[in-house]
Amino acid sequence: MLTNIHPKLPMRNKAVTKDYYINKLGFKVFGSADFEGYLMVQKDHIQIHFFEYKALDPKENFGQIYIRTNAIDTLYNSFLEKGISIHPAGYLQIKPWGQKEFSLLDPDNNLITFGEAI
Repeated sequence: MLTNIHPKLPMRNKAVTKDYYINKLGFKVFGSADFEGYLMVQKDHIQIHFFEYKALDPKENFGQIYIRTNAIDTLYNSFLEKGISIHPAGYLQIKPWGQKEFSLLDPDNNLITFGEAI
């Protein structure tokens, strides 16, 4: 049986990715080992893994994940208060498919979308 999923996204620079997810988005490092070229972060029940890809061209990166939340307004407002950039086409809105969503682009242009059923 399937029990969990941990998406893997590319990163060019572990220190930059770690800083963004830890200090801006409020994730914590997951695990006690520090693997070269690999990063694992967790917030609540969500884990995201990153693998080093130094040659990544952010303009050609199509990495994306969708994270469900039960407090979309609170999360969105907390990111705004911290000065986190919202994707230009990803401001908080109700979508035709019944989700309230917003999106961010991380330092490597991975699209992170947060959504809550309405």
